[in-house]
Amino acid sequence: MLADAAQFDALWDYQQPAATETLFRELLPAVAADAPLRAELLTQIARAQGLQRRFDDAHATLDEVERGLPDLPIRPAVRYRLERGRVYNSSGDLQRARAFFEEAWRLAAAEPGESFFAVDAAHMMAIASSEQALAWNRRALEIAQASSDLRTRNWSGSLLNNMGWAYHELGDYPAALLHLEQALAFRREQGQAREIRIARWCVARVRRDLGQVPAALEEQRDLLAEYESLGERSGYVYEEIGECLLALGDRAAALPFLGLAYEELSADPWLVANEPARLQRLRDLSSG
Repeated sequence: MLADAAQFDALWDYQQPAATETLFRELLPAVAADAPLRAELLTQIARAQGLQRRFDDAHATLDEVERGLPDLPIRPAVRYRLERGRVYNSSGDLQRARAFFEEAWRLAAAEPGESFFAVDAAHMMAIASSEQALAWNRRALEIAQASSDLRTRNWSGSLLNNMGWAYHELGDYPAALLHLEQALAFRREQGQAREIRIARWCVARVRRDLGQVPAALEEQRDLLAEYESLGERSGYVYEEIGECLLALGDRAAALPFLGLAYEELSADPWLVANEPARLQRLRDLSSG
């Protein structure tokens, strides 16, 4: 019997949402008699459906949760709003997304013991409200860093990363680099290899924008060697190696990496939906 939601939350594999949905569905009979826990599990099934871009299915799952909300405590209500907002955000309806995230924030921030979900709501408000991204991320980071709850404190790496990219969006590359380096230091403290690789990529990416291209290229080549040693491929690393080589004037060496980048990244449904110009550029460069 599942004792609490933390047990199934720990089973999440965000890289494999279809497999996660299947696993969560297999757990539903174990929580059938616990309405709040079942509602939380359903919200995560909806999240897995949203990550597969099955938005209608996700909304239908959340409709089932919504019908039981009047009889449920705060946490399922918060998680319902978070996941409804995420589905709207992923499908491009930012106005509706913000309304649900803001309500999730209001409920969680006012409830003792719900700081983890208050941070989640604030970080989603930052994602859905680009003009207020820094303010919401700062608010979330303050809560995370002040929390005595390890799970809440562990938000710090993601929030520092998001602040770095918010500064990057504003063209403040030195501030972006500072926050991304802080995110990398946090990831190294945690010792999570995959997150460390991603954070290293982010730091190198901004170094390229700062004109530190040789250093950026060296780091991306080191990452490539690490991925190859694991038997893995990274379209993002291929892309950055290609971009660095282009910036250094070595177009002939860049094109194969840009081709590999297009091959990998064009298979990502999120990039296809949200960054078609980026993919088209890779395609044009690698074919010419």
